[in-house]
Amino acid sequence: MHQQRSEPHLSPSSDTEDIVALLAPRLAYFAGVARTEHVTRAAQEMQVPQSTLSRAMVRLEQDLGVDLFARRGRTVSLTPAGRTFLASVERALAEIERAADAVRADADATSGKVAFGFLHTMGSETVPGLIRAFRADHPRVRFSLVQNYGEAMIERMRAGELDLCLTSPVPDAPDLVARRLDEQKLRLVVPADHRLAARKRVRLAEAADETFVTLEPGYGLRRITDDLCQQAGFRPRVAFEGEEAETLRGLVAAGLGVALLPPPAVPRPGVVELTVTAPRAAREIGVAWLDGHPDTPPVAAFKKFLLSRRGNLLPD
Repeated sequence: MHQQRSEPHLSPSSDTEDIVALLAPRLAYFAGVARTEHVTRAAQEMQVPQSTLSRAMVRLEQDLGVDLFARRGRTVSLTPAGRTFLASVERALAEIERAADAVRADADATSGKVAFGFLHTMGSETVPGLIRAFRADHPRVRFSLVQNYGEAMIERMRAGELDLCLTSPVPDAPDLVARRLDEQKLRLVVPADHRLAARKRVRLAEAADETFVTLEPGYGLRRITDDLCQQAGFRPRVAFEGEEAETLRGLVAAGLGVALLPPPAVPRPGVVELTVTAPRAAREIGVAWLDGHPDTPPVAAFKKFLLSRRGNLLPD
């Protein structure tokens, strides 16, 4: 009768993931024994039973199929294979230690990091003002900032690259939590010499025959533009598509079309911005994060801060 081993054993065809799962728990033990060249001393330093350490080293050699130690009682010395293995193990353990230090630092309540995404149109004024106000009470919190359109930011949140994001329209998805924070009026931007430039207000239907410059499909503002034009009874004739609102303003100033855009941080020469009276032209701005995703203390603090700015998010 042979007793069957309950632990898995490596074969030459084992996958890399299997090898890592079996070897990783023993690497620190191996490095400790290699450093002291004495099983008892290593066990005392690592505060584990000597028998546990001895068995771990035997099993490690069995799994690798290589002798790592030459043994003389409780004293051991590395074989050539052991020295080769030790060099890589020490690099791997150092990398794990650096990774652990990094995630602990990012989660630190006073000096941790927030990965924050936001729309391009909020990069010049809104977000810098928000971060300045937040850091008045949290001066050491760090930020990793990402500017992108809404769908791209949401995908990056799902991939674990962002903690939360400011976006528009406010998303509605089962895996997200989203909160409306504010509303931003949109204007019809026309060239300074346009037939409507002398007006202050305009119905969007009056631009039905105009050429539009818009953001590319997939951008929230593009969807809002298309929806508003549909409500006004027409489909916009799009001549140029871009990725950034101020580029569109430049195209309007050059006489290449009109655009529906949020107010600029700084007035742009060569264009006139008209209030749209019908349909009601505005976009909701909201904050979104993954449902059930645990927050580090700095992320929780920044999320609480953003929610406290409901109705007062955007600069006057």
